[in-house]
Order: sequence, then C-alpha cells, then structure tokens
Amino acid sequence: MKKYKLLPIIFLILAIACAPQTDVQENTPLAREYHIHQEVILFNSGDGTPDQQNLWVALIRDFAPYQEVHSRKISPSNYILLTDEYGNEYAEFDFSDHPPHTRLKIEIDYEITVNEIFYDLSVCEGELIDEYIQPELHIESANPQIVEIAKELSQKENSVCEDVRAFYDYAGDNLIYTFNQKSWGAQTTMGFMGSDCTEYSSLVIALSRAEKIPARYYEGLLYLDNKTANLADAQHAWIDVYFPGLGWVAMDPTLGRMKNVRDNYFAHYTPDHIIVTTGRSPSTLRGASYMTHLYWPGNSTKIKLEKQDWEIELVE
Repeated sequence: MKKYKLLPIIFLILAIACAPQTDVQENTPLAREYHIHQEVILFNSGDGTPDQQNLWVALIRDFAPYQEVHSRKISPSNYILLTDEYGNEYAEFDFSDHPPHTRLKIEIDYEITVNEIFYDLSVCEGELIDEYIQPELHIESANPQIVEIAKELSQKENSVCEDVRAFYDYAGDNLIYTFNQKSWGAQTTMGFMGSDCTEYSSLVIALSRAEKIPARYYEGLLYLDNKTANLADAQHAWIDVYFPGLGWVAMDPTLGRMKNVRDNYFAHYTPDHIIVTTGRSPSTLRGASYMTHLYWPGNSTKIKLEKQDWEIELVE
C-alpha cells in the first residue's frame, strides 16, 4: 500500500430518530422563541495528524413563513459558508491540523422564532407548479407499486387537497412504526421492514409526485416538552405539499399516524418543528443527515465523531 493512499473515512448521520407526538394544539396561532445549542466533538485517538479532514455542518436558517433566525454564533470561526442546490446552508471546517490524542469542539448557538400556521382548505383550485414532481433517491415516485397505490387512492372527482389527504391517511393506516435508525426511503414501505419518520415522509411525497403533485421534504428538530419527552426524539422529518390556490402546505405524516390526532398534523404547522435542511438527499451531506465528516488518515490517524447533540430551550 502506498504511504498516502487516499481512502476517505466518512462518518454519516444516516438515520434520524422519530416518534409520534400526541399533544393537540388549540386553533390559536402561536409564535415560539427558542435558544438552540449544538455541540460536536471530534476525537483524534491516533498518533498522527490527518492528511486532510473536513466537517460540513448544516445550519439552521431563515425559512419563511415557518421560522426566522435572529442570531447565529459559530465557534471556531475559521469556517467557510456554503449553500447547496436546495438553499441549505453549511459551515465547512478544515481540521487538517488536528493534533493526535486531542479533541476538537464545535459549538453553534441560535436564537430563533417558529411560527404556527393553519391553512384554509376551502379553496383548493388552480394551477400546480412544475417543481418537486420528479422521482429521486429515496423518493421512488416512478416505482410501479407506488404509482398503482397513488392511482387507486386518487379519484377524478377529488381535489388535489383531497387526494393528498388520502395519501396522508394511507401512510398512517398502513405503515408500521419502528425506530429503525435507517434511511430506506419510500419503496421499502412496500415490504415489512418497518418505517420511521423518514419513510413516512418519503412515502407521502412519492405518492404525491406519482400524481404530479409537488411535495418536498424537511429534516430538523422537534421540541419536546414534559408530555412528549418519552414519545419522540429531537431529530425528525416532515413534509409540505403544494396545494393549488394555497401554495406550500405543511404536514407531518409520522406524528399524524394515530387517528385521534391525525387532523392536528395535516395542513397545520405546529411551532415545535425547527427546519435544519430541506431536500431528501442534499449533495453536500453525501447521504447523511445534519452533517458529514470526512478525513484521510495517512498512516496513523484515527478520528471519530465523539459527540453530536442539540439542546433546545423554549424561551418563555
């Protein structure tokens, strides 16, 4: 083996944890303010420095009408700000001088406001847009099984809103929730492998796109209070779908899978959802969620992602 053969070691946050929430909101729009602290630690347990080491961390950003970022502090300050094909923002760090047997800490602090949004579905007529209707990795809207299910669920006399509600209900009625920590996508829900929030979201998007209804995907954070701390994890995925006459309309197929709260998560953006990225497979993340770590080890470097965590505080 050559001394400096470039064999990248990639740490991918491949799966995000997701679970149902049962707290039903009253029909009074809220705006919640949060302080969010993110901490990442890299540990070089080897005897040498890496030939090259980079870390890409997705950043919470303004995303109207859902959220507004009032402040963002990133440490260390020696990073490059990048934007991907979906508009997601990243801090790219070059840690090629990481000394052996040492830890590097990355800290990011945010002050943000998240808005609750209700949608009036009494108007659901007009033109659709031509974006977000193609199949892609993990959103297999051209898969014959998915195409057939979408065709069976959609009715000629239905509006787009009614068709999407049928897709949303189908996911809630037919998928079996499992904390699988995988990123399998829509097609795997046709089998018996179980589904978490990434699969619930991917399936509803795929069914919508199979009928040429635009739909898009989010990964982010779910604020948990005392009532929901044992029912969900902070890392979560959800979607919105483009309704004619309304535009983008939010929904959470995973939290709405139980019939007693299903209406609360359809055409309703609850202010406990904090967007980190949009897009099912952003190129910068290389198939991961939230961040990607890449290094070339040389002869003796061994680096691991020792910690990746968020603290979410509701500002009263």
